[in-house]
Amino acid sequence: MPQPQPQIAPIQISVINESTVLTDADVTPVVPALQQQVTNDFRPPWGVDAELTLVPRGQQPAAGSWWLVILDNSDQAGALGYHDLTSEGLPMGKVFTASDLTAGTSWTITASHELLEMLGDLDTNLSAFIQNEDTTGTLYAYEVCDACEDDSFGYQINNILVSDFVYPAWFETFRTQGSAQFDHMNQIQNPLHLLKGGYIGTFNVTAGSGWQQQAAEKIPTSLKQRGHVGSRRERRATPRIQWVNSLPQRKIVGNAHEYRKHVQAIQRRREAA
Repeated sequence: MPQPQPQIAPIQISVINESTVLTDADVTPVVPALQQQVTNDFRPPWGVDAELTLVPRGQQPAAGSWWLVILDNSDQAGALGYHDLTSEGLPMGKVFTASDLTAGTSWTITASHELLEMLGDLDTNLSAFIQNEDTTGTLYAYEVCDACEDDSFGYQINNILVSDFVYPAWFETFRTQGSAQFDHMNQIQNPLHLLKGGYIGTFNVTAGSGWQQQAAEKIPTSLKQRGHVGSRRERRATPRIQWVNSLPQRKIVGNAHEYRKHVQAIQRRREAA
């Protein structure tokens, strides 16, 4: 009689809001939608589960938890001390809400995107190797939302817009059209296919030119040119020896208080001008 398989404990993820454009009340309804997406949609194909907890502003994340940090932009991430890993050296994702609002894109899609990609590639080091010939080949970054990241391909959970994501079959080139499900919303019909607005990080191992961005529009762009500081794309292109742990949360909270005062002062000067 087959023995029951041991259950893997869900990853504990602290959702930390240090944005000046979103309140905790804005973020609170998004967390259950992200939780449903992870447990109901992402876990079955990928075998990874997580428990999300919103950390109220000013409080401390649980020890040993991973972080999903909501910020204004990458400048704020540098100012507050959010670097490549948590203060304990654990995985961390960053959501830049002001950048999304400026671009007219959905911050909840970005939050979903960053969360799922953190769970799909825990250490930002996985890739699929496609060997074209005896001495040539290309690495494809294991980023599960990039290929279908555009807002128009997302879907709603409790009226919260979340990102579509690819299934493992997307990285398996032996698959043929219709032979497998390539993404959650069934919008991709072939492996390694990019939807409009999608992209994927590639590394030509023969050329040795580093990580490049292959876009659906066939305009490759350097990840260093396109990735926000601290983003997964930027981190993947940064040698691991150069990665930096975040500051302790108490220090970040203090920095955030000063940052918000600075932003408010700028706003008052603008209004007075």
